[in-house]
Amino acid sequence: MKLTKSLIAGAALTALPTLALAQDAAPGFDEIGPYIMTTLLFCMAGFLVFFMAAGFAMLEGGLVRSKNVTMQMTKNIGLFSIAAIMYWLVGFNTMYPGDFNGYFALGGQTILDDVGVTADKAALDYASVASDFFFQLVFVAATASIVSGALAERIKLWPFLIFVVVLTGLMYPISGSWKWGGGWLDAAGFQDFAGSTVVHSVGGWAALAGAIVLGPRLGKYKDGKVNPMPGSNLALATLGTFILWLGWFGFNGGSQLAMGTVGDVSDVSRIFANTNMAAAAGAVTALILTQVLYKKPDLTMVLNGALAGLVSITAEPLAPTLFGALWIGAIGGVIVVFAVPFLDKLKIDDVVGAIPVHLFAGIWGTIAVVFYNSDASLGTQITGIIAYGAFTFVASLVLWFILKAVMGIRVGEEEEIAGLDMSEMGMEAYPDFSKG
Repeated sequence: MKLTKSLIAGAALTALPTLALAQDAAPGFDEIGPYIMTTLLFCMAGFLVFFMAAGFAMLEGGLVRSKNVTMQMTKNIGLFSIAAIMYWLVGFNTMYPGDFNGYFALGGQTILDDVGVTADKAALDYASVASDFFFQLVFVAATASIVSGALAERIKLWPFLIFVVVLTGLMYPISGSWKWGGGWLDAAGFQDFAGSTVVHSVGGWAALAGAIVLGPRLGKYKDGKVNPMPGSNLALATLGTFILWLGWFGFNGGSQLAMGTVGDVSDVSRIFANTNMAAAAGAVTALILTQVLYKKPDLTMVLNGALAGLVSITAEPLAPTLFGALWIGAIGGVIVVFAVPFLDKLKIDDVVGAIPVHLFAGIWGTIAVVFYNSDASLGTQITGIIAYGAFTFVASLVLWFILKAVMGIRVGEEEEIAGLDMSEMGMEAYPDFSKG
């Protein structure tokens, strides 16, 4: 018995160094914590940005006439689903190609981490591939939603969805790689924290090209006058705006791209506060301005004022003070109030005000970076704005003209008068009202 105990004790002592080595080899939280927390940030922020798809759908559904609501809902769920597939197929690795010439590198399919990946095979200095892919994916879908709203009430479904295939699979990822993929604009020092230009202006330029090729809705501009075409449900449009406002916390906060330190978490919360302030300032500014200019406040302008404030702060939501976020967002509200009638003078019909909100306010937000970010220069910011504008507008214009020549992009006059719900979809969003 004594011999057995001695053998056991000896074996235990022999095993102790091996156990100690195993414990030393296991990574501690200091090593894996940043990976876990940043992956969590991407997942949570991605959920919020995904919910913006519902916000865009509700906003558009409320601002179009009731005879076109089903069409807008179909476009929004279709564009998100197409974006998800195209970004997996080619978009993600085109936008983040690793080593490339700084201008273009066509990527392949996205490959996720292995199931149950271990610490020694994970990118501990960043986050899981799946969380990064998902977070970036929901951004590209937001870009396509911008185009959907501007071209509502007269565009055919399938040409629009074909445009989305090219926009989400190629156009957005190529230009996105110039900044976020470490391309030539990033090397030049161009600053765009969460996408005032990379996302919002790109969507705005694509929408502008489409609106020009497509032309205005029937009866919108007649005898030198602008004929208002009120939306079907302003309560729904307001709900959509609040959902977008909520989603923007993920849009900007997640763009910190790290949550592994006290400083990172503090910065994310600072971004939340600045994002909220800019939205509030844009809404209040539009509220006051429309009261002064039109003697009554305009709800649709107030909604777009909030969104313009959000777009304006998106290029640099971290560095400004709360007062800085306030005045940057307030100017976004001013831009919307004056840009909407300006487009009407040019007879460019933007149903939901997407071009003033996302393009004009996006340009402003990109310029405003120079006031608080010492790494930004006005010349470089303007260079980035021009580069994104030229590439996206020209490419979109060419694609819209090709689609127009090959299959037509606009419904017929009778179909437009009857509404796209029946002519394109064969079903109505509000059948009880139309048959009442």
